[in-house]
Amino acid sequence: MDKQKAAQKMTEVMAKFVGYTGKVLPDDVTAKLRELSERETQPLAKEIYKTMFENQRLAKQLDRPSCQDTGVIQFFVRCGANFPLIGELEELLREAVLRATREAPLRHNSVETFDEYNTGKNVGKGTPSVFWEIVPQSSECEIHTYMAGGGCSLPGKAIVLMPGMGYEGVVKFVMDIMTSYGINACPPLLVGVGVGTSIDVASLLSKKALMRPLGSHNPNERAALTEKLLEESINKIGLGPQGMSGASSVMGVHIENCARHPSVIAVAINVGCWSHRKGHIVWDEQLNFAVKSHKEFAL
Repeated sequence: MDKQKAAQKMTEVMAKFVGYTGKVLPDDVTAKLRELSERETQPLAKEIYKTMFENQRLAKQLDRPSCQDTGVIQFFVRCGANFPLIGELEELLREAVLRATREAPLRHNSVETFDEYNTGKNVGKGTPSVFWEIVPQSSECEIHTYMAGGGCSLPGKAIVLMPGMGYEGVVKFVMDIMTSYGINACPPLLVGVGVGTSIDVASLLSKKALMRPLGSHNPNERAALTEKLLEESINKIGLGPQGMSGASSVMGVHIENCARHPSVIAVAINVGCWSHRKGHIVWDEQLNFAVKSHKEFAL
């Protein structure tokens, strides 16, 4: 396959995959929502969960987005340096968004800042967002797709703490947000927390945390314990589905971290709605692909 045909193939698949993720939730999110609904005891909360599942059924049946806000499309790319389309990938993903916008369809959510006009294409200056990680001596390309909605992960929060505030300060910041801004998204929520050396790094880590499979844990035992304690604490708020009260406030809490300067602890939080439109696809050097997030996806 020559490079032009390879790019055309990848563009077509990515366009269909992006559109699909707006209509069908990833397998881990669906499984978690079923688990939470079965655990629920309050009649209103149980009825809301039924409505959520009916919404998902109709979205799939009618081939329509499951939420009216299909968000700003974001890509988290972990690409091998030897992947054959590494040079074409960013433009290819932009074209895929254009196609998905027309074909899915997706709501037009790219407004040019200061000029205040909607491009009508879901692309604009800096959109879709593409966050890169290059892997030496690899020929694979791993892509996480995400529809970042106006009520969920786009209004994130970040702060730099003085080191004396310690990790107690991290927990306090997260809990302060989750008892105020956190309910701006539609519960039960997925909470992504980034802890690192600066606001920009922590913010990106908090977004990457939202891409992790539900049920996974930070490999650092102290970070994993903090995830567990935060999840238990936020659940005690009792938000319930759609914030109407219930047994669970969150689907999970994920923390991603990196080394930091000794004088600061930067922490950021991003929150995903229950309608968590993420996708995970992996390409090899022959342009074969494997979808990790949606077992039923097919061209």
